[in-house]
Amino acid sequence: MKKKLFGTDGVRGVANIHPMTTEIAMQLGRAIAYIFKQDDRRHRIVIGKDTRLSGYMIENALASGICSMGVDVLLVGPLPTPGIAFITSSMRADAGVVISASHNAYQDNGIKFFSGDGFKLPDETELAIEELIFSKEIDSLRPIAEKVGKAYRIDDAVGRYVVFLKNSFPRDLDLMGLKIVLDCANGAAYKAAPAVLRELGADVVLLGASPNGTNINAGCGSLHPEVISAAVKEHKAHLGIALDGDADRVIFVDENGREVDGDYIMAICASDLIKQGKLANNTLVATVMSNMGLDIAIRNAGGRIVKTAVGDRYVVEEMRRSGYNVGGEQSGHMVFLDHNTTGDGMISALQVLAIMQRTGKPLSELASVMTALPQVLVNVRVDKKRPVTEVPEVAKSIAAAEEKLAETGRVLIRYSGTEPLMRIMLEGQDEVQIAALAQDIATAVEKHMCCGEEA
Repeated sequence: MKKKLFGTDGVRGVANIHPMTTEIAMQLGRAIAYIFKQDDRRHRIVIGKDTRLSGYMIENALASGICSMGVDVLLVGPLPTPGIAFITSSMRADAGVVISASHNAYQDNGIKFFSGDGFKLPDETELAIEELIFSKEIDSLRPIAEKVGKAYRIDDAVGRYVVFLKNSFPRDLDLMGLKIVLDCANGAAYKAAPAVLRELGADVVLLGASPNGTNINAGCGSLHPEVISAAVKEHKAHLGIALDGDADRVIFVDENGREVDGDYIMAICASDLIKQGKLANNTLVATVMSNMGLDIAIRNAGGRIVKTAVGDRYVVEEMRRSGYNVGGEQSGHMVFLDHNTTGDGMISALQVLAIMQRTGKPLSELASVMTALPQVLVNVRVDKKRPVTEVPEVAKSIAAAEEKLAETGRVLIRYSGTEPLMRIMLEGQDEVQIAALAQDIATAVEKHMCCGEEA
């Protein structure tokens, strides 16, 4: 069945426009409460959010829906997505809800769910939630009197999460002597992230830590590594760390201001764990978007890579299914299942910082474990997410690019799970060639799949 509300990472859209309305939020709250209310005991669901202005109205609508089904709500306020996963599990709640559109601009928002163990919901549960909403099956279920739910605010959630993060860092190490530029994207980690680094001894140059409801991800954070690059050079820092709005992803720059993305971080961490004998089955899980250079680096280190569809949820599902402990995405989502159940930008940062402190090597030297092949990514807005096989002109341009690259590169075409975009990714040995081929495909898409044009 095709999902009507959920994309690759929850429900997402422009706040106050379907599906990100208070009406849908309340129905989602009722549905999730129904699914996780398994007996007559008192059930609890955690709700957290990032710093978007629209978070207030969506939070209240979700809480109303959950309470209307006789389930209590634990409100934690602004907290990173992985922090909400941790709080959900540590407080033995039945489920967790995150209100965030991650790296999107402030006018967007989203809703995603965790089960009581801190893992994201599988596709079948999301389909069950939609069925409950659209079938109106639970509309008549209305607990009354003392059976309606209550809402409680958890005031020390940030402190709990800070302690949790610090416990993921080796006890025999600290961050004394390191100057770190930290960009919190004016998002959910603006309190927790600097507290962790400072309490471990780092000298922190703090950026993007003054959220006002509309400046989340605005010219800052992991989408704009050029900001921390300039700051690292200005302050002569050892490295820069940039989080996104909900802090489940991270991008670095080294001491020279050079960007170090998720593929490099996976190469650094997985290679180090292979040496220590701590990478489960000597296998790293990545997505089809990861650079071929990562495959080469892991193979040279004595390991192997398993690839999944794009989306950290699919990475985690493969890790759990096959017993792997490290995986991630080029975009900066890294998952260390030995520490947390989902992508956690600060957990990832602390793993890299631990390697730097233990080896005494700068980030630039650690990153030399991998050499990336040239890669080009072009995003084209489309009117409808049609299979490319239904658009002969586009299919023809893709086939032509694949024929020219042959065994020296690859073409990957996919739709964004959260926006009406086609993502065109080409990889090969000649950057000029792949850029031209990517533009040929993009031109065909713009001509035949935009503005209501029919194939």
